[in-house]
Amino acid sequence: MRETVFLRLNEARWQHYEQQPAAGPEELARRYVELTDDLSYARTFYPDSATTAYLNGLTGKLHQALYKNKTQPPGRFLDFWLRELPLLVARHHRPLLASLVFFLVCVGIGALSAAYDDAFVRVVMGDEYVNQTLANIQKGDPMAVYKGKEESEMFLRITFNNVKVSLYAFAGGITGGLVTLFMLFRNGVMLGAFQWFFYQKGVLLPSVLTIWIHGTLEISAIVLAGGAGWVMARSLLFPGTYSRRDSLRHGARAGMKLVLGLVPVFVVAGFLEGFVTRHTEMPPAASLSIIGLSAAFILGYFVAYPWWLSRKAVSC
Repeated sequence: MRETVFLRLNEARWQHYEQQPAAGPEELARRYVELTDDLSYARTFYPDSATTAYLNGLTGKLHQALYKNKTQPPGRFLDFWLRELPLLVARHHRPLLASLVFFLVCVGIGALSAAYDDAFVRVVMGDEYVNQTLANIQKGDPMAVYKGKEESEMFLRITFNNVKVSLYAFAGGITGGLVTLFMLFRNGVMLGAFQWFFYQKGVLLPSVLTIWIHGTLEISAIVLAGGAGWVMARSLLFPGTYSRRDSLRHGARAGMKLVLGLVPVFVVAGFLEGFVTRHTEMPPAASLSIIGLSAAFILGYFVAYPWWLSRKAVSC
């Protein structure tokens, strides 16, 4: 973009920021983010121009205004969960939705593969797991595999593994999303084959009532982590008016915040799998209550609340 075009598109906004004080800390933060983006672009394409010098001075003034009282607000942690993370989800809803659609397609691929090839489930789940589950089905307790380990050990191991998977799915964005696609494909195919296996053995309902006690949160968080990876991949592949480096930095920061926001979800999912799922004899009403509450949380916090909050921000 020529510097004259860059000036024509943005000069009025810069003058407004310089002449009109921000209405509040949120608007001040938004102005600062926009100006740092503009400054990064100017430094990349017009490093020695008066425009860059002007933006550097204006950004410095906003930086001082923004951070001079930084130790003051005690609710920064709470604000992250109530506003920053939901608005981030709303802003990047397209890659998050694309992650869900791709994952569901992979689930269908896994189910179809298992339906047409009886040996497929052994390929994705392993002979040991399949043989153990078949033995448990014959004993009348198809979900007994969740009773095998001590609760605390199982909780820690599962939580660590889930967080690791989510970080891999996010970090895979640096490959242009290829590793992220693989992680979603692998987990989706495994889930589809896994559930079809139980359907073939006539124990689909017990499996759903047991597995989805923790799986509702766990699978949802993996899909969201994949979406975070695609946020970074999109910033790398389609930098727009920014330099590729600056675009990647912004995408990586946004994706990392999304992944960090999922850590408590993985902790709760690990707790449920380690301490609750093992009780395969619990009444169906109890299982459905846990599954329903988990689904309500995911849909409420990651779908409805971000939509409502973004609409409210626009109207204000």
